[in-house]
Amino acid sequence: MESKPATTRVSRRPPPPQPPAATRSAVWLVVGLLLALCFFSLPLFLALSPNLSDVWHLGVSVTSRHENATAQPESSAASRDRLLGGLLSPDISEGACLSRYASSLHRRRASPHSPSPYLTSRLRKYEALHRKCGPGTLSYNKSLMQLPSPHSMGLVECRYLVWAPTSGHIGDRVLSIASAFLYALLTRRVLLLQLADDMAGLFCEPFPGATWELPAGGFLADRIKGLRRGSDRSYGNFIRPANKDKSDGEPTAGLGLRAESLPPYAYVHLEHDYRQAEQLFFCDDDQAVLGNVNWVILRSNLYFAPGLFLVPRFEEELRWMFPASDTAFHHVGRYLFHPSNEVWQLITSYYTSYMASSFQEKIGLQITTFAWNPVPFEEYFKQVSACMTSQEKILPAVDTTPGVLHEAAASKAVLVSSEHPEYAEKLRSTYYEHATVTGETVSVLQPVGGGAGNLSRNQKAVVEMFLQSYCDVSVVSGWSTVGYVGHGLAGVKPWLLLAPRNQTAADQPCVQAASMEPCFHAAPSYDCRAKKKGDLGAVLRHVRHCEDVGDGLKLFD
Repeated sequence: MESKPATTRVSRRPPPPQPPAATRSAVWLVVGLLLALCFFSLPLFLALSPNLSDVWHLGVSVTSRHENATAQPESSAASRDRLLGGLLSPDISEGACLSRYASSLHRRRASPHSPSPYLTSRLRKYEALHRKCGPGTLSYNKSLMQLPSPHSMGLVECRYLVWAPTSGHIGDRVLSIASAFLYALLTRRVLLLQLADDMAGLFCEPFPGATWELPAGGFLADRIKGLRRGSDRSYGNFIRPANKDKSDGEPTAGLGLRAESLPPYAYVHLEHDYRQAEQLFFCDDDQAVLGNVNWVILRSNLYFAPGLFLVPRFEEELRWMFPASDTAFHHVGRYLFHPSNEVWQLITSYYTSYMASSFQEKIGLQITTFAWNPVPFEEYFKQVSACMTSQEKILPAVDTTPGVLHEAAASKAVLVSSEHPEYAEKLRSTYYEHATVTGETVSVLQPVGGGAGNLSRNQKAVVEMFLQSYCDVSVVSGWSTVGYVGHGLAGVKPWLLLAPRNQTAADQPCVQAASMEPCFHAAPSYDCRAKKKGDLGAVLRHVRHCEDVGDGLKLFD
């Protein structure tokens, strides 16, 4: 039913009287003065008023609206907090380490895992300790003077943990350094790294106003070269004679060693070949003994952080640091590891060129094969494909019907990291030659594969770790420490490709991990609480066995 047109009424009331001309002039003069006052005072107001970020911190919501406004980009959440919830100190200049404050902006969303206030407080206290006791300080020089002595001269003001280089992959070393730093936090030690030549220039210094590199040369640097499993100064050797259970020959916890009987430094061997006597490092009484040694030298190629959660004296503080146990590496890794400006240029150049496009989803695929468990390429590719398509449907299946055309726009990207470029090439050809059953298109990216120019092996690995950490979904080969670092930094639970057996693809292609934590591959078998061999995966609720390494240990929430 149409509406009737409105009727217009004409008012016959006379117009209101106009003010005299003098009055109108006065009004306009006042208006002009007010406008001039606003114009000249606005810059001063803006200079003295808080900016929008300050207003946001005060809890005031400021929203800008537009007729054609669209949703803010997903990275805007990350861009609000360059310090990662207080994890990072602002006391390092942006130019000194470009990746420190920019890396998180490449992730689609800010991490849902916030560091605890206790952890951020402990990090600030650690940074102050490192500045006070680090190389070049008076305290450091005084501590060095004790090292040539045959016996400990008592505790000094600053104590140290020196991480000694290993010959393992850079992924192994990153996980080991993260574990060493966590141990240094727990024991109030200053962490120093003796970096091998192939690690030089990979990462920025993480601590403001101090270095974490052990100075070259001198008494300590020379002694470290000869320290290996079974060395005279190894912790396993000087506890073994006093720590034998005569009934079964197994080592037991509970030492009666006095501080003055200990040397000024001790060597702890926690590589994959460490022996049972050295597993006592994860016993409470043995940590009490090590607490009386001023310098501890550690060599490890393992992510041994889960073992620290088994030590009773560390339990309470670890709960305060990590209310969610499975965020340990996520927080420690993002705090410690920032690619150097040289490496960051490689990362951001690739990201900007290939990954910054508006893909609906970025999928990280990290494939590692091991000489000790060989598998033919076709077999393993079949397992990878089964995991990602038919089992988990991470990628759409291809449609082999002749004549089906591809859609015009890409919707998913797969970043394939592997030392074997044929995996990326095979996956790329699969999606190039066939349309998908869902109509989606899949772009296959390969960051630094076969022809990566003059990059060193470690530079390639660091670039891949960080590019993988910018993906929304993670699929990684079991046992792969490069994969562990990538999804650990991203803060996502990965799908783990289970290890093939007898050169044949695993029956169950992959399993989604219940935790984003890396696996402690060569976990101890000695239960310090029970004082005998035991299943350490059954001691604590949040320390259980890994999905990809049956004997390994992993942190769970």
